[in-house]
Amino acid sequence: MKRAIVAPPSLAPAALSELKAWLGISTSRDDAELTALIMTALDLCEGFTGTLPLQAGCEEVLPASAEWQALATRPVQAITGAAALAVNGSRTALSASDYEFDLDAEGAGLFRLRRPIDPARVVVTFTAGLASGWSALPDPLRHGIMRLAAHQHRGRDADKAVASGFPPAAVAALWRPWRRMRLA
Repeated sequence: MKRAIVAPPSLAPAALSELKAWLGISTSRDDAELTALIMTALDLCEGFTGTLPLQAGCEEVLPASAEWQALATRPVQAITGAAALAVNGSRTALSASDYEFDLDAEGAGLFRLRRPIDPARVVVTFTAGLASGWSALPDPLRHGIMRLAAHQHRGRDADKAVASGFPPAAVAALWRPWRRMRLA
């Protein structure tokens, strides 16, 4: 399964303002760098917790199958469409009668085809993410993202030995209750 974010989350100006206040920065000189650090911290938060923090438009490529398949990204808010994916990369939209989907209580998006299709892959388009915007993000996740971005900013000139432990213990403690674990 391959996920692509086709409509990135909207990062409110409040996120940048919060990070600048945390770092004691009052100029706009570093705004682009700080915004990039927040986006990286959001990605690391997703990697650690298994949950996409802010809602975004996504696509995943799945094998064309009549069996139920779970999308890898969570929590899924809505499945908005599907298209057959040809070997050359071209897409053919599937009608709603060609597939079924379901959203389970744990935030998984489930998808299956109702009838066989010729290409071996299908692209599922959906919206996923825990919060609709920065201010709706739960405080422990939001604060952990801020701390991680600040940690990265402060450690930008440090040697690699100092910056190698991700996430820092304080951030991990904030995110741990949100972490999805699977037993194999």
